[in-house]
Amino acid sequence: MLEQGFEAFSSLTTINPEISTQELMRQLTPPPEFVKARFENYLPDPNFPSQIQAVEKAKEFVTPKRAKLFGKSPVSLGLYLDGGFGVGKTHLLAAIWHGFDGQKAFGSFLEFTSLVGHLGFAASVQELSKYQLICIDEFELDDPGDTMIMSRLLKELSAKGTRFAATSNTPPNALGEGRFAAADFKREIQGLGERFEIVSVDGEDFRHRDPSQDSRNLSSRELLDWLSYQEDAHADKFSQLLLHLGTLHQTKYRALLKNVGSIAIHDVFQLEDQTAALRFVSFIDRLYEQQIPLRTSGDIPATKIYSQTMIQGGYRKKYLRSISRIGALTELY
Repeated sequence: MLEQGFEAFSSLTTINPEISTQELMRQLTPPPEFVKARFENYLPDPNFPSQIQAVEKAKEFVTPKRAKLFGKSPVSLGLYLDGGFGVGKTHLLAAIWHGFDGQKAFGSFLEFTSLVGHLGFAASVQELSKYQLICIDEFELDDPGDTMIMSRLLKELSAKGTRFAATSNTPPNALGEGRFAAADFKREIQGLGERFEIVSVDGEDFRHRDPSQDSRNLSSRELLDWLSYQEDAHADKFSQLLLHLGTLHQTKYRALLKNVGSIAIHDVFQLEDQTAALRFVSFIDRLYEQQIPLRTSGDIPATKIYSQTMIQGGYRKKYLRSISRIGALTELY
């Protein structure tokens, strides 16, 4: 009976978006949450001076001083903001994008690697070389193949004069480990890392959410009641949603969510298939960018979707970020 109740709402599994190359490129802008992000409305925590310093470095990157343009010190190829979750790195990255006067693109690391997978490397270079600045959010180093693709892409584009700004994906518990992300970044992008200025952004997660706290799991009745008050509500069974995501290239996930106001996922269970789990990570990233409220029901809370084996494995940082974002989305109204 309750299953039929969910059928009264729209389902993502009925949406099969088609997207052109031009539309893909037009998507490369800051997500809605950061449309108004500027240096002026970034609020640095006075307890962490590195945040104030990061603002100044970001401003300088957008408008290099003449001494650097014509003196002995060349303009850096890029700026790399290294820090934990919730310290405002993406806000600063979006502020750089908004403040830059010229052709520019903004996307997550996964969006750019997915773009290469969809268009091919040569076509991606051709399209992205039209931009003078590329902003890469959450630069990931846990997949050797993707890291190599991005390293090669940066090398090709830098030769054409493109500059880059990027943020790291360092989890909070790695901040005392010698700036793990920054050190790996310098090494893994094969010589280009030395031409980036590394800027630390210390601080606490502004959401002040306990990362060990599970999201609330609703009953099926509570989930239906919540849906009834939402606009543009969608409801999907977890297993069916996973199958549908597997039929779509990840570059289409943003288009999939274009007209979605909120989403309920019922019959949630813990994932064992890492391929499906990584697709769901990408899906959650797109939900988070669009700030689409999420509620779930099932055997486990949504923050327990990824097994401890996965979390302790090679994609640890991806899963930790996704858990943090799931927690935030399940608290949106």
